[in-house]
Amino acid sequence: MTYEELVERIRQEVKELDASHIKEHVAVELDIRGPGEGALYIEIRDGKIIVEPYEYYDRDAIITTSAQMALDIASGAITIESAYNRGLIHFRGKLDKAYLFDEAKRTKE
Repeated sequence: MTYEELVERIRQEVKELDASHIKEHVAVELDIRGPGEGALYIEIRDGKIIVEPYEYYDRDAIITTSAQMALDIASGAITIESAYNRGLIHFRGKLDKAYLFDEAKRTKE
């Protein structure tokens, strides 16, 4: 999978999430290693989830992981909290802010 394909797949996954109840601003950079390598960010702003293919310099946290783990998190197959506790991701920053992504609700099951 290419970097561009990964960004688009993550965008598609988060379209099914509702973050309207999350009032805080949160920005987490994903540093992907291996196939699809590159940096992108996921942000909650004004209750919406935004994915962009850039580094985010004023971020709350950085997650370093594989493309597959990033997709698993975006799809809800695993939470950020669970991935961190199981050692499946490398994390730097504010855990409490990143965990807010786990509170986004799926609008479709």
